[in-house]
Amino acid sequence: MDLVKKVSLLLEKIEKEDKKINSFLHVNKNIINEAKDLEKKQKKGRLFGYVFGIKSNINVKGLPITCGSKTLENYLGSYNATAIEKIRGEDGLIIGMCNMDEFASGVSGENSAFGPTKNPLDLELIPGGSSSGSAAAVAAGFCDIALGSDTGGSVRNPASHCGLVGLKPSYGLVSRYGLIDLCMSIDQIGILSKNVSDSALVLDVIKGQDNFDTTTFESEKIKIAPLKELNLGILKIKGVSKQIQQIIDIKTSLLLEKHKFKAKEVEIKHIELAVETYVPLVFSEFFSNTRRFDGKKYGKNIDEFSGEEVLRRLLGGSEITKAEFEGEYYEKALLVKSLIKEEFESIFKKIDAIILPTVPSLPWKIGDKSKMSLEDVYAIDALTIPANLAEVCAISVPAGSIQNIPIGLQIICPKGKESLLFSIAKLFEDLK
Repeated sequence: MDLVKKVSLLLEKIEKEDKKINSFLHVNKNIINEAKDLEKKQKKGRLFGYVFGIKSNINVKGLPITCGSKTLENYLGSYNATAIEKIRGEDGLIIGMCNMDEFASGVSGENSAFGPTKNPLDLELIPGGSSSGSAAAVAAGFCDIALGSDTGGSVRNPASHCGLVGLKPSYGLVSRYGLIDLCMSIDQIGILSKNVSDSALVLDVIKGQDNFDTTTFESEKIKIAPLKELNLGILKIKGVSKQIQQIIDIKTSLLLEKHKFKAKEVEIKHIELAVETYVPLVFSEFFSNTRRFDGKKYGKNIDEFSGEEVLRRLLGGSEITKAEFEGEYYEKALLVKSLIKEEFESIFKKIDAIILPTVPSLPWKIGDKSKMSLEDVYAIDALTIPANLAEVCAISVPAGSIQNIPIGLQIICPKGKESLLFSIAKLFEDLK
């Protein structure tokens, strides 16, 4: 199928089906012309033929970048994020901007100012957040791949709920220039795809050092390779559904049996403090970052136009910032973050990768969050947050299902070991 025809069919599909799902906030009206221009090129880039959805907190020149908020409702991207430049440089097409929890403040996809995103596999269920629209768009077949952002699981969480591959790269491997961040000290741009190979290809395109982001670093080419030996660490954390843990155990056993790899249970002492560490870091950095949305440049004040979860985080961040004169919260959270990072580094001296579930429980029905405690809501990211705090790479791959609801298996590898991560993920993907 030629590219123009493919794009036309995708636009028709979005127009027909996305009213029920609400995965896209804006569609690129110029994409047909862009496809025609690409087809005329004699030498095609590595991403020619791939159509992307982009989370609406990543700048794309000329397209609305709302962050799922009325605060930025009328803001048009004035430049391309580095990741977008690289995608377009390899002839990837951007079909539109995806819905998201407002300013990435959420875990379910219900917190957008423009209405919740629904899970394409079951419209009564949450798709997971905050990269809810990105995951739903790929799962619904509206695009091939989508970019999201992952602060504590916001790519891996919806990947698990929507039956996709969700990658959080190592901290600094992908430039955040052009990302409207939630918490810059742990944020990463991530990838949602239908298979491991596509994710590896896209990461190889968008990775690398960027003068606009001083945390970035160079790495070798991302490649999937056969593995003759592998020493896996099995991590089990309290609070995981027995059914989910059983699926992960079965899938892991199948891999070990087929390839004769070694495995042992591992323990990370401070991992159960991950959520308590994450909250003050995110709340305080989010509060500080959002002071720019004061209505002077963007026309609307975030404190006046944002929803409940954003206001909760702003208030919490304000209080934490005030208390910081006594070193009560943020400083202590940084210390625990360092401990968790050191513990991961120590573990990885003995093993190659860690295996655990992506999420501890099944997705809830849209609207049920109002019946839940904040602790239970935030706990959905308890298994994904540690990788962000440790600055390592992690991926979620489909492992099975419970009552037709997908379950994700999470693989964590040391910082900069994305090729190993993808190689392991491909082995799990190929298991029958």
